[in-house]
Amino acid sequence: MDALAENKVRIPSMAGSSAKLQAVDAGIETGLKGLTPAKITEVISRVLSAETGARLMAYFSACTHCGLCSEACHFYLSMDGDPAWSPMGKVKQTLWEMVKKKGRVSPAFIQRAARIAYTECNLCRRCSLYCPIGIDVAYLLSVVRRICHALGVIPLYLQDTVNSHSATFNQMWVKADEWVDTLQWQEEDARDEIPGLRIPLEKEGAEIMYSVIAPEPKFQAGLLYKAAVIMNTAGVDWTMPARPGWDNSDMAMYSGDFEIMGRLKRLYFETAVRLRVKKIVMCECGHAFRSIYDTGNRWLGWRMPPIETQHAIDFYHELLEKGRIRIAKKFQPLVTLHDPCNMVRGFGLHERARDVVKALCENFVEMTPNREYNYCCTAGGGVINCGPPYKQTRMLGARVKALQMQTAGAKIVIAPCHNCHSGLEDINQHYRLGLHIRYLADILYEVMEKPGAKELSEQEAA
Repeated sequence: MDALAENKVRIPSMAGSSAKLQAVDAGIETGLKGLTPAKITEVISRVLSAETGARLMAYFSACTHCGLCSEACHFYLSMDGDPAWSPMGKVKQTLWEMVKKKGRVSPAFIQRAARIAYTECNLCRRCSLYCPIGIDVAYLLSVVRRICHALGVIPLYLQDTVNSHSATFNQMWVKADEWVDTLQWQEEDARDEIPGLRIPLEKEGAEIMYSVIAPEPKFQAGLLYKAAVIMNTAGVDWTMPARPGWDNSDMAMYSGDFEIMGRLKRLYFETAVRLRVKKIVMCECGHAFRSIYDTGNRWLGWRMPPIETQHAIDFYHELLEKGRIRIAKKFQPLVTLHDPCNMVRGFGLHERARDVVKALCENFVEMTPNREYNYCCTAGGGVINCGPPYKQTRMLGARVKALQMQTAGAKIVIAPCHNCHSGLEDINQHYRLGLHIRYLADILYEVMEKPGAKELSEQEAA
């Protein structure tokens, strides 16, 4: 980070600003009112005895407190090396004390633990790469979140999102008719460009079920348009659900409410089974893929998803490699690539992402560090979903990411993940970097050949 700071001085040091910020959160404050010492001890003991085991104790007994994980954490680096922000420092302030004191901790302790686990760690797992033993700090802090959920001490915005998903089967409370109307609206607009284009709904036996997260129909409907153009141009046999089960996002995974997570994942897989598709293709969302491939499926008892799943990065790579999508003219401006934690450290798609970017873009420059060593966007792990009370903490913790993006020298940052896109846009605005954050689909749609497409006016194309 020091090397970055030497090159760019616009982003100030956080020296003197690394004190823990206190946010008033109605969800946490309300939850604390119902706590008693007996309840806290009972819940911690129950979670630790029934849901953890050798893995937890192996991590605790193996940790040598060497501090090597500290330099991996964007919060620690951004806060000028304050040990309270280091990965193992966060564990020692939370789970370590719970185990050591056998659950006999105070409501004030739970309040601090919730703040640390939910808002000061993105569960990005970068620290695990630096740990000589391979301790998964994300797992340890997820246990803290699970305990806080069981105690009812959860950030309000995050819990509201989980409640919405539980009640309406999508996290944005998109009504059933609004979902279908949005798809038909995007289909109609796309047909102005490509006559005959369809977004097939409820088509049984299609090769692919394409699924998205709820922010797309709510705020980013243009991504549905672009997906439809890509699918139709590539000649893909595809469908989208018209009934609940289409939203693949999952904040319950991050709140610690694994029961709701499991119910939502079961509906999701059952939707694909109901439509008798061969595989699921997911939009550019990292946490959604993590919930299908690494967490929700295992909570339900499947080591791997019961139906083949494919992230958009891998899907675009396949379409380009097989020549089903051809490039008319490469994108000319200089671009750089943000590596999403869940798709790179979690699934190893770093080289495929670069293959896609290089196929689409003439001029590409790497961020430093990159691939599995890339810094987190500071929005993942459900942290951005904890809402406005914690935005300032996120932005302070994003200083090293802002320096990284600024130093790359490109004005366009490709972020193939929704949370990353939102997080980087927050950083861009907060630090006034003057960058443009784009999805892969944005650029693919712009540069691909579209046989039979009509010429659109600039206003229509926008």
